[in-house]
Amino acid sequence: FNNAGIVAESVLARGAERVAILDVDFHHGNGTQQIFWERGDVLYVSLHGDPRGIYPYYSGYATERGAGDGLGATLNLPLAPGTDGDGYLAALADGLDAIRDFDADAPLVVSLGFDTYHADPICNLALQTEDYARMGAAIGGLGMPVVALQEGGYAVDALGANATAFLGGLRGG
Repeated sequence: FNNAGIVAESVLARGAERVAILDVDFHHGNGTQQIFWERGDVLYVSLHGDPRGIYPYYSGYATERGAGDGLGATLNLPLAPGTDGDGYLAALADGLDAIRDFDADAPLVVSLGFDTYHADPICNLALQTEDYARMGAAIGGLGMPVVALQEGGYAVDALGANATAFLGGLRGG
């Protein structure tokens, strides 16, 4: 099951016309991208490890922008190994600009992965716990309701602190 896809379809079925999905899980959401590839009513923005060296390898490249009615409704922001909080937040700002411009009339759906944490065993990024607070604050700055779906995160001892930091940032401190 694709939780973000289910939420997006649900709010569209309830009358929304435009939904944005922000995927901040370490791995590219190839399934979410595929579901909405030819749809202009759902914006898919994904920050993830560079697919040239990270699974799923075949999707998540910056050149992938959607097709048909969905052309331009996909924004992939692959990140180089070692990207730290400042680099991540700069890419996130680009993604949030696209979300703002899309002007969705539904809650923002966030595929929230904590597998971007520096000590995560499957990650090659360098985010620290305080970076999740900054991420939450940046997303909260959109002024949109948010549905956050917890996805990856395998540094089990840090999950609680990272989730608390994100949620604290999201609600403004």
